[in-house]
Amino acid sequence: MAFAAPRRELGLLQAVAVVVGTVIGSGIFLNLPTVAALVQTPAMAAAIWFLGGAVWIPQVLVLAEMGTAYPVQGGPYCYLQKAGSPFLGFMYTWTAFLTSDTPSLTILALAAMSALKFFSPAFGDPLVARLLGGGLILALATLNLRQVRTLGNIQLVLTVAKLLPLLALAGIGMALLGAGHGASRATQPGLSGGTGLMALAAGISSTLWSYSGFPNILYMAGEVKDPSRSLPRILVGSLLFVMAAYTLIALGTTAIVPFPALAAAKGTFLNPFAYLGLGARLAGGLFAVAAFLAILGVLNACIMAQPRLEYAMARDGLFFQVFGHLHPDFLTPDHSIFIQSGLAILLLALGDLDNLLGYFTISYCLQNALLYGAIFFLRRRADYLPTYRAPAWRLMAGLSILIQGFVGVGAFYAYPAGGMLACLFLILSGLPIYRHYSSRRKARP
Repeated sequence: MAFAAPRRELGLLQAVAVVVGTVIGSGIFLNLPTVAALVQTPAMAAAIWFLGGAVWIPQVLVLAEMGTAYPVQGGPYCYLQKAGSPFLGFMYTWTAFLTSDTPSLTILALAAMSALKFFSPAFGDPLVARLLGGGLILALATLNLRQVRTLGNIQLVLTVAKLLPLLALAGIGMALLGAGHGASRATQPGLSGGTGLMALAAGISSTLWSYSGFPNILYMAGEVKDPSRSLPRILVGSLLFVMAAYTLIALGTTAIVPFPALAAAKGTFLNPFAYLGLGARLAGGLFAVAAFLAILGVLNACIMAQPRLEYAMARDGLFFQVFGHLHPDFLTPDHSIFIQSGLAILLLALGDLDNLLGYFTISYCLQNALLYGAIFFLRRRADYLPTYRAPAWRLMAGLSILIQGFVGVGAFYAYPAGGMLACLFLILSGLPIYRHYSSRRKARP
């Protein structure tokens, strides 16, 4: 089956907008309460958000090296293939498709509706939230059939628009901290949070959803201009920006929201501006709109990037051929976009935010452990010629793998076990599918 080639139309700013737009969105306001419930003080909560980004430093260095070696569509799948294991390449993609990428669309759609509860409790009704969330996914899937240059410009506008209220939140919070508000909330009796290693692991695990998304730009590396120079800048620069933003937002939020109220909001979307006192209604309403637009930007970025992974594997004959189709005019993976979006809509009926976040977290740890292990085998290949090489690459790759185990253990402490066990079952369901397509490919003349 012949495949058309995608076009390299994403510039540096557009690609940064895809990464930052994917990473910064609903996550921090869904996970701020979870982190607060696991620890005892605002300072420790802010430290968790900084550490949650710090654990990504070795990971993005490894990703940048592999990305410049093979700047093609479906990057992580390609790396595992070239590392010598079509099976692990398939399992990475299957795991991402069924248990992390697709559920992320569902989580974002529910979070978008949760942000609008400020205006009406109707948005909190499970049926209403699911119906409207499904419509939102479908609308953005249709939009993402357009050519990637247009989508990149839309994503850039959405990313800039959502950063403004987040910077305002950080600024207001810093002003309140300077006035001593944070100190008065530093010790709160009656919280169940911990201070040990397990609480630290669980806290960092809880930030994973908020920091996830950096590998997504590698899904569509075949559409990035000058990838050998731009990919390291995109990944490292985006991570440093997001780390600073999240740490300041966490500090600012704990200066505005009483810590017990923050911890009690676990499992819901938190609107810090609703706690400002005078003018809280107006400020809270503006922030709810801004948060909705921010989540919209993340959802758009995910629908834009994630289906490229399944497209790449279908092109190699290891997945359902329908995923390998490109739109005849825009050269976007139209069938892959609609199938993944359709499954995300079906997931709306199957779980709440807390279960879905746990389901996502354990899956993300497993697939990333596979991805970082690939570099040990890629370094032996004659065609492995990255333009960027990670410093102390063995240490960086080893740390990246160990981090996945650390965060995975923490996930069982932070989230309900049911969602994660369901995730493991769905991952294993890919085994007969791989066997089928592997046999078919071997049987080709």
